[in-house]
Amino acid sequence: MSFDQEWAALKAKAQVRLDSVPSMDPGGPSPDGADLVLKYDDMGKIGHAAFLLHQHLSSAGKHAQQATEAAAKSLGGDRFGTGAALAKAGEGWQGQLEVLLDACAQISDHLDYSVKSSSQDDQFVGAQLRVSKISEYLDVPPPASGSDVPHVPKAEGPVM
Repeated sequence: MSFDQEWAALKAKAQVRLDSVPSMDPGGPSPDGADLVLKYDDMGKIGHAAFLLHQHLSSAGKHAQQATEAAAKSLGGDRFGTGAALAKAGEGWQGQLEVLLDACAQISDHLDYSVKSSSQDDQFVGAQLRVSKISEYLDVPPPASGSDVPHVPKAEGPVM
């Protein structure tokens, strides 16, 4: 068997396996064949959940900070090695908490930005489609050389 034949057989086998895998999209495939479907409501829910998680973590993640610091200071004052270890563990916890808070904020902010940006893109594409439909009825020649204002003739036929 040549390499090309073996490669074709492997690709066909892989395609059969891919075709048998159930769709991960809970809404099913897109009716127009699009491979990415953006649902603003879903993005809003995820962004809101990230915002709520950020709010909850920022308060709940620090509830033991003062007690940990006091216990570490007390144990360290009594010359227990556990005091320094507890202080280091508390610092590590606060560092990881900040990383998690930053991640939640980034998710929330990014989804807000994505929804706004996508909405603006949709509006731009819609405007371009409307303009292209109107342009079908107009015969606008290119501007004459040296002229700043193009000549726009009246439309022939129905405009609406």
